[in-house]
Amino acid sequence: MKVLMFLSACSIPLVIFVIVGYGLLMRKNVYEIFVKGAAEGLKTVAAILPTLVGLMAAVGILRASGFLDLFSDICGRAVAFFGFPPELVPLSIIRMFSSSAATGLALDIFKEYGPDSRMGLITSIMMSCTETVFYTMSVYFMTAKVKKTRYTLTGALLASFSGIAASIFLADLL
Repeated sequence: MKVLMFLSACSIPLVIFVIVGYGLLMRKNVYEIFVKGAAEGLKTVAAILPTLVGLMAAVGILRASGFLDLFSDICGRAVAFFGFPPELVPLSIIRMFSSSAATGLALDIFKEYGPDSRMGLITSIMMSCTETVFYTMSVYFMTAKVKKTRYTLTGALLASFSGIAASIFLADLL
């Protein structure tokens, strides 16, 4: 275990050292290249900031207005038929928009049911088997200036629903 901790602590500094060392070997101005990359990164952040603010505001409004609870109650009855716990409907919805908000909901589930319960296991697996579909699409497509998304949303939602189904299946195996 100590070896893994040592490797974990050394990996990032080692990668940085290798990159800087390679740049110096190739006789490149490493600092200048770093500054250019940082400036491009700031431009990207400035470009996607309105989208991020909009998504975070939308998630906050959904939670504060009670719409999420109402929608969860309605959907909860339908998904309970398939063996999906109705209590996890808000998590599966919010996960498509915001990872940080979904993490907050996951922590609430862990506090209420425990991380080792069936709900906790499904939550843990679901958080790793699903993606923030709308966040990813809006940020990456806006940054890359993609206008025609074609079947991206359909495929991403299918992948998310598959991840949710897999989380139930895998949690029941454990």
